[in-house]
Amino acid sequence: MHIEFRHLRTIKAIHDAGGLARAADQLHITQSALSHQIKGLEDQAGVELFVRRSKPLKLSAAGLRLLRLAEQVLPQVEAAVAEFTGLRDGSSGRLHIAIECHACFEWLFPVLEMFRKSWPDVDVDIRPGLAFDALPALMKEEVDLVVSSDPEDLAGVTFVELFDYAPVFVASSTHPLAQKPYVEAADFRDQTLITYPVERTRLDVFSQLLIPAKVEPAAVRQAELTAVILLLVASNRGVSVLPDWVVREVKYSSDYVTRPLTARGLTRRLYAAVRDDDLGKPYMDKLLDLARVEARKLQAA
Repeated sequence: MHIEFRHLRTIKAIHDAGGLARAADQLHITQSALSHQIKGLEDQAGVELFVRRSKPLKLSAAGLRLLRLAEQVLPQVEAAVAEFTGLRDGSSGRLHIAIECHACFEWLFPVLEMFRKSWPDVDVDIRPGLAFDALPALMKEEVDLVVSSDPEDLAGVTFVELFDYAPVFVASSTHPLAQKPYVEAADFRDQTLITYPVERTRLDVFSQLLIPAKVEPAAVRQAELTAVILLLVASNRGVSVLPDWVVREVKYSSDYVTRPLTARGLTRRLYAAVRDDDLGKPYMDKLLDLARVEARKLQAA
């Protein structure tokens, strides 16, 4: 027996309408065509699907079994069609994000909260890109967007500019280095440096300052949360280097100060790495727009 979706729709329409004429109108076919369709389905099944002499028209036991199938299957088909339609027009989809910038969690969460309200049908998930190779995962379509400050020349991937920031030295207001107008690599040699628990190559203080200068701090202490780093710094337990917007946003206390790194200061740029095929999707464009708006708020704070 070969059952098609139109057969299921026919059975349900006749049951709901209570007769062939009204069902034919609902299905936008002639009553004659509907009768032929039912006859063909009954010939396949080898049993009658309707009690012919009843008014209104009633389903037989076999017809009721087919009706139960229709009531199970048709809603799932309709849901799948709606999902595919959403994928086609960009109102739904998947947006899995990897973050190579540890401090960026505090910037990204407000962005995602605004995004969720506008695009509830997009499946959003966050994976810490510090625990795996985020950019290869992007190219393998395991994630859909990577927040990174280290652009690479990758085929099929575009690095969309988000905003610039300055890594700044943070120390207790009573720390000797707080008296300097700026801090250089050599100043870290006898300091305890407090960082996020990530690879050194993904920390600006190492990649942009200490590693090129071949300087090793006296000790390195790690803390997961920005507020904890600032607490330790304010207590003179060490010094740190954080993005300028993070220090402004957290505003833990007034017991620490910030200073530029080097006389000229350092500037870094944050990017959103996106596959070229996903650029232009409405929900992707919306997320990038919200990210830039939130970034401007941070920079103006």
